[in-house]
Amino acid sequence: MQRKPGALRNGAPFADMPAPLKQLKLGLLRHCGGDRIMAQVLAAVPTAGLEAVLVAVELVIESGALSAEHVLNVLARLNACALPETVQTTLQLVDAPLANTGRYDSLRSLNEAPGGAAAVNHA
Repeated sequence: MQRKPGALRNGAPFADMPAPLKQLKLGLLRHCGGDRIMAQVLAAVPTAGLEAVLVAVELVIESGALSAEHVLNVLARLNACALPETVQTTLQLVDAPLANTGRYDSLRSLNEAPGGAAAVNHA
């Protein structure tokens, strides 16, 4: 498939693809190189699964921006691990952090050149 993406146009195995893939194929084949882009999308099926690719393709079709990168991005977001709602920890904060802008100003004054501009350290 990736070596001969032109098979998408007339290949018998691709005649009975699910409806979202057919719709994506029609949209992509209107443009030059669309068969290669469709091959990239189909190459994601073995790793992500057909159902996940179909959901991603449907979302991409709804957005109107047809590209393999968009499909792969949506797939990655669908497969991303959900973050826990709360994180439990036994760590306790003993001293609250204090903002000390004077420390920052003292560091700046060490690096300033006599002309007012920051000194450049050439080592």
